[in-house]
Amino acid sequence: MSSNGNTKHVKLLVLGSGPTGYSAALYAARAELQPVVLTGMQLGGQAALTYTIENYPGFPDGVGGAQLGELFQKQAEHFGAVTEFASANAVDLSQRPFRVESDSGDYLADSLIVGTGASPNHLDIPGEMELTGRGVSYCATCDGWFFKDKKVVVVGGGDSALEEGLFITRYASSVTVIHRRNEFRASPILQHRAKEHPKVNFILDTVVTDVIGNNKLEAVKLKNVKTGEETIYETDGLFIFIGHTPNTEMFKGQLDMNDLGYININEKMETNVRGVFAAGEAADPHFRQVVTSAGMGAAAAIQATRFLEAESG
Repeated sequence: MSSNGNTKHVKLLVLGSGPTGYSAALYAARAELQPVVLTGMQLGGQAALTYTIENYPGFPDGVGGAQLGELFQKQAEHFGAVTEFASANAVDLSQRPFRVESDSGDYLADSLIVGTGASPNHLDIPGEMELTGRGVSYCATCDGWFFKDKKVVVVGGGDSALEEGLFITRYASSVTVIHRRNEFRASPILQHRAKEHPKVNFILDTVVTDVIGNNKLEAVKLKNVKTGEETIYETDGLFIFIGHTPNTEMFKGQLDMNDLGYININEKMETNVRGVFAAGEAADPHFRQVVTSAGMGAAAAIQATRFLEAESG
């Protein structure tokens, strides 16, 4: 890696330190590309916030999300990947090498893999932002233990809502799942576990319209979407799991993306800009699993290696 002042020149820069980023870094490091990984705000990505991952191959008893992230990182670094604890703030993809501005200085990269993942969606209702961290949360693993012997509600109907809701039962006295429809998108095994759990209750066909509390959450206002009836429901915690938005804002106008902000890629993880590849949840609105993100990251690195070899050939 050559350095010019505070500008570093790298063959391959990987944005994101989740399963996508570190799988890409592992493959690129083994190809002797000396990849640099900019971690972003969340080391290990969303997977690191999950208490137990049961469906990643090779771990029959499950594995902690943070532990799996550390293993990914250690393996990539063993082969020569470099981790920079910094976030990319702006990119210029108009010419190669690509310029990436980060907290730790600027990078000039001959190739780029975007593995920036996605962030949880908000309800965008009164009181939600003001009481985030004071009863409102988007991460059960981070905050669950604050709610020992307390009543909490979980909003959502997918796998993450029921997974995280079941996790919170370790601490809370009761977990009430609120869902705007009358059936869940979550997998049958999670639905079965939740319905069988003595601490888990359900309020269906209902949305949360207001978060109530002074300095800390005290209650939520609920509205039945079929009858229009409104009620005040007292609770100590509100956990929101209603999907994610890809972290692709800084690439708008430079990389093609769909209406939801997911980067458009072909089967080789290539974007519309030669030398820029995207993988994982930044480019995957369909599967959004640790194993698929890791696979996409590996594919992106293989393709980046071929691209660089052709360029230097």
